[in-house]
Amino acid sequence: MQKMRWNQDWQFWQDHNSFALLWNVPETAKKVNLPHDAMLEQPANPQSSNGGNTGYRDGGTYIYTKNLFVTKDEKDHIFQLKFEGVYMNTFVFVNGQLAAKRPYGYSTFYVELNKFLQYDADNEIRVQVKTGAMPNSRWYSGAGIIRDVYLLTSAKRTYLQPDALQITTQQANKQQATVMISAIVHNQTTEIQDQLQLNTQIFDENNNLVIQDSSPIVINSQDQQQWQQRLSWLNPQLWSGEDPHLYRCVVQLTDLQQAVVDQMEAVFGVRILTLDAHHGLQVNGQTVKLRGAGIHHDSGLLGAATYDVAAYRQIKLLKQAGFNAIRMAHQPAAASLLRACDELGMYVMDETFDMWNRSKSDYDYGLYFQEWWQADVRSMVAKDFNHPSVVMYSIGNEIPEIATNQGVQLSAQISQLIQQLDPTRYTLAAVNGLFSVGNDLIPIVERVAKQQNDSADIQGNVNDFMTAMNQYLDQIIVDDKISHQLDKVFATTDIAGYNYMTARYEHDVQAHPQRLLIGTETYPPQIGENWPLVQKHSQIIGDFTWTGWDYIGEAGVGIPGYQFGEGGFGAQYPAQLAYVGDLDITGFRRPLSYYREIVFGRRQKPYIAVQNPHHYGETLQKTPWMLSDTISSWTWDVKEHAPIIVEVYSPGTEVELRLNQQVIARKPITDSFRTLFELEYLPGQLTAVAYNHDQELGSYTLQTATKQHPQLRLSVENNVQLMNSRLSYQQGINGDIYYVNIEMVDEAGNLITDNDQELQVQLDNQQDQILGFGSGNPKPLKPFNSLQTTTFNGRALAIILKQHNQQPALLTITGNNLPSTTITY
Repeated sequence: MQKMRWNQDWQFWQDHNSFALLWNVPETAKKVNLPHDAMLEQPANPQSSNGGNTGYRDGGTYIYTKNLFVTKDEKDHIFQLKFEGVYMNTFVFVNGQLAAKRPYGYSTFYVELNKFLQYDADNEIRVQVKTGAMPNSRWYSGAGIIRDVYLLTSAKRTYLQPDALQITTQQANKQQATVMISAIVHNQTTEIQDQLQLNTQIFDENNNLVIQDSSPIVINSQDQQQWQQRLSWLNPQLWSGEDPHLYRCVVQLTDLQQAVVDQMEAVFGVRILTLDAHHGLQVNGQTVKLRGAGIHHDSGLLGAATYDVAAYRQIKLLKQAGFNAIRMAHQPAAASLLRACDELGMYVMDETFDMWNRSKSDYDYGLYFQEWWQADVRSMVAKDFNHPSVVMYSIGNEIPEIATNQGVQLSAQISQLIQQLDPTRYTLAAVNGLFSVGNDLIPIVERVAKQQNDSADIQGNVNDFMTAMNQYLDQIIVDDKISHQLDKVFATTDIAGYNYMTARYEHDVQAHPQRLLIGTETYPPQIGENWPLVQKHSQIIGDFTWTGWDYIGEAGVGIPGYQFGEGGFGAQYPAQLAYVGDLDITGFRRPLSYYREIVFGRRQKPYIAVQNPHHYGETLQKTPWMLSDTISSWTWDVKEHAPIIVEVYSPGTEVELRLNQQVIARKPITDSFRTLFELEYLPGQLTAVAYNHDQELGSYTLQTATKQHPQLRLSVENNVQLMNSRLSYQQGINGDIYYVNIEMVDEAGNLITDNDQELQVQLDNQQDQILGFGSGNPKPLKPFNSLQTTTFNGRALAIILKQHNQQPALLTITGNNLPSTTITY
């Protein structure tokens, strides 16, 4: 079927009267282009029913409408709509008649239009989204049509089923590739179709024809038929995360005169996955250890609106930071994200659900799970099938009923359905051992606490409990009752997913030598302890930190605090971000990212991070997801000789710290790759030098910035230009997206981190649009769709939608006590 993005020129408004007699479009409706996050339309609200879950942002009931004109000549055509994700409780009406509904906010679904259409007339497509029942998510969900919409049409009633083209690699080595191609043909005519054939062509990255073949096909009237064809060619280019080559498959349904009846295509990669206890996960026969990052689905300053460019940029920056895998948490990934992973070479663990029948929020998907899980699992697998980046499926995250026999059986059912739909990939459940024993957890905790002469309190949510019990978690998680229940659960999947259970690694690889396990969720500060175990044991195939990229919601997880309400899970408004990512929401790498890169063995230079001297001597109220309150700066508004603590992350055996060319100390490097120095603050130059015995590995320097004549330094990223054209990226909206990085610097170009300023943004071309303007500050005072923001540690970011076919335009940033600065985009 012909497929076009149908994202432009929708009417949008918030509905306040569900029982309205007339379904008119109000005068207050505004034109929007998709994807669109309705939740981001309003600023954060301290009284939000969602609280910190969504960063104090409310949901509501939202309406989108658009007209589709169909002529009488098109009565025999097929019309469908494809929605890649609408959050949540979605109802699609065509001319006032219900055509489809979908409770889950992250599933792709199709709407057949024909039986509702009027001809030679406009047909109203109305999408009603209900997110007003709060809370319905544990993190920032966004609301509305947050992913792309496609209009699918066919001029014939014999057509190829949309997105049913599947390419399975059966053989893959440097000498030969063999793939099985499967498609489904529909015949909605009243006659048998026996004069058709299917033509298949495969093209390489340079659009060279690699192989082609044809097959005749016969389909009865009002029937459908699955067609398969095996194709083989020599000297293939294999796909892997390290060397991601792609192919394009085009399938045409033609008559005997070669007139095209219908056509569809898919991008795919040739690769073979294997899994065993001796070699772990192998891609094309090579063992791969997954250096993983958990991520949520929001796009930072863009909210939940999912753009190709934003996904591409995110994956590019994560890969540059040393990651080779992502876990999409805790819902199915957008197709745009998977396309970026295919092209850039990023392994993916896609995930189904954060809950099954037992809800984690009052009005979440748990209300609908029993009736809808099979349809949503099928949707995820169909979406992922041709993406070589997807290597495994998680069937659920920290599911409470996993502690019951019914939960274990359900785990087996979900895993088996996925294996039937896609036998080429592997399944797992991301299990937190605290969930696995139900109410038996109480005596376990009490026993461990008593042994430590402490009291046990397991009130509140699991994150609060894990923070309170962090010092005892390793003893709790190895309890025999937990071990027994885990054995039941892990028998239902291909891989055992361990959430915060690294204390079990050494025991379980010995007790279960055939078990393949992975750290599906681990504390960021523990990577120095975890990664050596991943490397040591073939059964442990990787580690996924929580989290690789910061996100809106779960406010406070990683925010440092020194008084109640400042940080942690007790963080109060205006805390709106988790602030736990290796990269902040603008894509800037935080200190822990460099620490991880060194642990991974991918960086030889040391890195300097400095604890906030304004809180020297105070007790940091930490959650287990925090390492410290550092930033990489030697520019501090404190008195000279004030005490200060410097952290140096470094490979090798020793590290030396110098201040203004004077050696402060030279210390041995421990197994944690982190060395602390306490010294007195003096402006100037701070340098760390790493040594492997007497061999210098590298150095890293911080320079104090002066406060005279501060100025702004702007730089533009146009990720569209970096994308590979073979994937035919489209915005689906009339324009390209540009990212403008903003830094406040001194005359020598040194970043000024301790003198944040309010900024304003202006575009000289009024047809262009600011999609987002903000910083990585976890406590922003301005909404991201505002034209004002304040720098955070000297940085901010503007995201621009530029209209196509226009001359270069100007962006201007102004600020108090700062010269106006302009850049061309």
